[in-house]
Parts: sequence; C-alpha cells; structure tokens
Amino acid sequence: MRELTLKKIKVGLLGCGAVGTSVYELIQKNQDKYYALLGAEIEVVKIVVHSLDKKRPSIPNQLLTLDPNEVLEDQDIDVVVEVMGGITDAKDYVLKALKNKKHVVTANKDLMAVYGQPIFELGDQEQKLVLFEASVAGALPVIGTIKNDLASNKINKVMGIINGTTNFILTKMFDEGLPLDLVLKEAQDLGYAEADPTADVEGLDAARKIAILASISFNTRVVLDDVYVEGISKIATDDIEYAKQFKSTIKLLGIAIVNDGKVEVRVHPTLIPLNHPLAKVDDVYNAIYLEGDAFGDLTFLGKGAGGFPTASAVVGDILTIGKNILNPVSKIKNCTCYLDLPIKTIKQVESHYYIRMIVADETGVLSKIASVFAENNVSIDSVIQKKLANKKAELVLLTDRVEEDNFMKAKVGIESLITVDSVTSILRSEKEN
Repeated sequence: MRELTLKKIKVGLLGCGAVGTSVYELIQKNQDKYYALLGAEIEVVKIVVHSLDKKRPSIPNQLLTLDPNEVLEDQDIDVVVEVMGGITDAKDYVLKALKNKKHVVTANKDLMAVYGQPIFELGDQEQKLVLFEASVAGALPVIGTIKNDLASNKINKVMGIINGTTNFILTKMFDEGLPLDLVLKEAQDLGYAEADPTADVEGLDAARKIAILASISFNTRVVLDDVYVEGISKIATDDIEYAKQFKSTIKLLGIAIVNDGKVEVRVHPTLIPLNHPLAKVDDVYNAIYLEGDAFGDLTFLGKGAGGFPTASAVVGDILTIGKNILNPVSKIKNCTCYLDLPIKTIKQVESHYYIRMIVADETGVLSKIASVFAENNVSIDSVIQKKLANKKAELVLLTDRVEEDNFMKAKVGIESLITVDSVTSILRSEKEN
C-alpha cells in the first residue's frame, strides 16, 4: 500500500453517466480548493463504463475500463464511488469494495433503501466509511446534517417533496389547470420523466428516499417494504381546484413520524395549506422539512436531481472520507440505527381527510353522510357543495384528524347509501389541528 505522505486520495468510479461524468468534472474543476481543504489531491484513477465506444470528451480514455475489478481490486484506490444505479450488481460491487478495505460513496437510493443494513455492518466490520448523501434529494445536504449536526436532537417528523418529476406535474396542474396526462407528456418531452414513469408517478422513488430519511432521523431500521405508497395517477383537475378553495395545494409527500415509540412512514398525494413551507416549492425542486425537540423546524430547499447537483453531494462525501483517511477517527460507526421501533400499519395512522363524492341533489343527503361519519368517530371540518346536471351534486368534505381505519369504515358506509352515487377521490391532508 502507498504511504499517505504522497498526499493523494485515489478514487475509482463505478459508472460514468450524467452523475459519474459530473463527479469527474467537478473534481477536476475545483481541485485547488480540495487540496487547500485536505492538504491532499483527489485523483480519479479509474472509471468503469458499460461501453468504450461512447464519446466522453472531458475524460481521458486511459481512465476508462469495462472491468469493475480494475477498481475493486486495485490496492491503491482509497475510495470507490458507486454511481451506476440498479441494485444487484451495485450491491455486489459495494460489498466487495468494503471487503477489499475501501471506503464507499454511493448515490444509489434503491440500494440503500433495501440493503443499507448489511452494507453498513460490513463497513463497521472493516472500519471503512459508507457515505450516501447523494441518495436523497441531490444537492440538499440533509443526510449528513441529520446524522451529525442535528445529532443532539430527537427528530420527530420528516416531511418532504423528494421527487422532482411529480412536483413538476402537480405544479403545472395547479398553476395552469392542465390534466395529469398532458403534463406527464410534457415532463417526458423535457427529460424530467422516463418513458416508463411508474417509479416517479406511483411514488416508488419517493418511498425509497423516505425510508432512508426515516432510518437516519429516528435511529431505527426502516426499509422500503415498511413504507405505505400511493402515487399521483388518480389526481384530477377537480381535486386541484377544490384544494385551492380550501386554501391548499396538493403535493406528493414523503412523511415519516415517530410518536409514542412507534413509526409511521408513508408516501401519498397530500393537501397542504398554502402557508406551509412546502406549499410553494414548485417545478422540479425538492424540499425536506424537519421537526426536532431542540431546533424546532428546519426546511431544506434545492435541486434534487441532475448531474452536477448530485455530484456536489458525492464529492462532498469524498472530501469527508479524505479528511478521515488523513486524520483517522478512533472508530468508524456507519449504522446509527440503535433502536428497533415498531412500524405502524396505514390503518393505525391518523390524518385529516379530503373526500369527494357524487350524490343526489336532495334534502337530507349531507345529514345522512354526517351520521355515518359520526358512527365511526369521524368529525367533519369543512364542506363544499356544487350542483351538477340531472339532479346530482358534487360534495367535498374535509375531516378533522382521525385514525385511517375509522375513516375507511365510514367510507364503506357512505358508499352503501342510496343517495351516494360514487366516491370519486380520497386524499390525506396535513392541515394543522
């Protein structure tokens, strides 16, 4: 092994797409600053790619290889940076890197949401750092802040707009009154949404991120399967317009709360008041809102995706590792999940609810619905009624806070009423008590 007196931190990249290329370019661009901060040069010595034929004008060809072992088995490489995406190969490469005594930086939310625990455990065993700031919300420095700067607090709530694609869609629907399918097509044309947008639109991308945030915030293991997930595919322009009448907007939120020693973790479209810090986070921006016992509340806002925003977080992690290599701490502990808190089912979660339905336009309909709600301990907060054709009306209600199980029992009872044609929409609300 080389001596540290050579003053170089040697890095191998796994992946050279938009993020990998940006990592390399950012290191080259700001090398003088990094040397001033570390007293050492950061040198990218090898980059694993899928094809050598692709043109990469900013990267010397001699750095490129098709063989991951040229990074994983090179004894001179200090830090392996995984920016290739996917799960199976990425997991195998990260574990091999740790076994070969290398620190790891990853931007892979899928990997960390599913296999974070064994990766951390091996890192602790080998006394190598595993850093993953870029796995959630791109350039937003939220993971390191929670794990280090806010470690003196007990965090009790994390709520975030953590998927730029759905935020772009919902912003356009709110501002321009456009239907979801039309805005989704625009998002695809602009490159914000994939050809298959399922992971974004159905909330799976956000679910992986909130699992990571809940784990580090509450110091308990939360995995993807613990997260209740609903996407935005059923949101109609009518829902957006009614939200405005309730002085609210609709955002796809990742929400994690710890209360009475139990954790709830969920992703779903949510009505939030227009005066909430997250309500005005528009377009493709991300934001994360935290509540803690000492700091009160904090909101992080910024670009949550893209080559350079993500590279910013990746290179920040490399710098942290470089400082540790040159001035080692006594003991590395990657995993901070020292608790084992139970996860609530969605039936146990309490929330306010928005319910929209088509009913008969006749006397006594609202009182019958209110009676069903009362039988299930659901209290009505606000009502909007709009006349429709053919002696029908559209009825929209907001409830007070109630346990989901009670609300859903009330929904079944309401649907059985002769005067109710259909329940067309149900959303949760983060309206304050």
